[in-house]
Amino acid sequence: MTKMEFNQLKRIVEAVLLAAAQPLSLAQIGALFTEEEAVGHEELARVLQSLQEDCAGRGVELAEVASGFRYQVRLDVHPWVARMWTERPSRYSRALLETLALIAYRQPITRAEIEQIRGVTVSSNIIKTLEEREWVRVVGYRDVPGKPALFGTTRAFLDYFNLKSLDELPTLAEIRDIDDIEPQLRFEDGDAITARIDAGPQDEAVDEAGADAAPDAGDASTPTPDTDDAIVVGDADTEENRA
Repeated sequence: MTKMEFNQLKRIVEAVLLAAAQPLSLAQIGALFTEEEAVGHEELARVLQSLQEDCAGRGVELAEVASGFRYQVRLDVHPWVARMWTERPSRYSRALLETLALIAYRQPITRAEIEQIRGVTVSSNIIKTLEEREWVRVVGYRDVPGKPALFGTTRAFLDYFNLKSLDELPTLAEIRDIDDIEPQLRFEDGDAITARIDAGPQDEAVDEAGADAAPDAGDASTPTPDTDDAIVVGDADTEENRA
């Protein structure tokens, strides 16, 4: 491939990624070319690396997440870019983020096991919100009486938190507070946590977790009701949104 052909391929791939509404994998990018054009994955990998290098010192970066490659705003300039949107960001309670963290680190895990660890009941609205955001899904059922659902994270979860795989999650020893997990999440008024909602891919789960990967919850005592702050989406603060 000549230099001109390489540069043309770069321009095409750059345009495709900018036009895409979600991250694209190497296979998805390669599928855009015909057999006659003979663009292989190795060539695309070199193009993507070159595009990443071109972003050095710029306000955007070409990042690789679980679902593929995407252009995104760098964190250091995000506060200014965010001023373009006037709608209020969604607020998630500490209870919801604690539940999400347990699913991420202990998956596959049942609702009863989450309640046993947290010591409080998990509101159905918390699970519903996480599923609607496509951050968690049912990956199986534990082989015990009642067949409780096992929850795990999805590719959309990894994409939102800018991760390629679960291996990139910080170790528990590195986490001193829940707001260290994601710079875009910040505490407000002590308990509520704000997160920017953006359109994310509705992808399938990262892994089909086995049903015996986590210990049974056993005969845990009945948790007390969770009294954490309400989950607020936009300006809504209704009874059904309370965690």
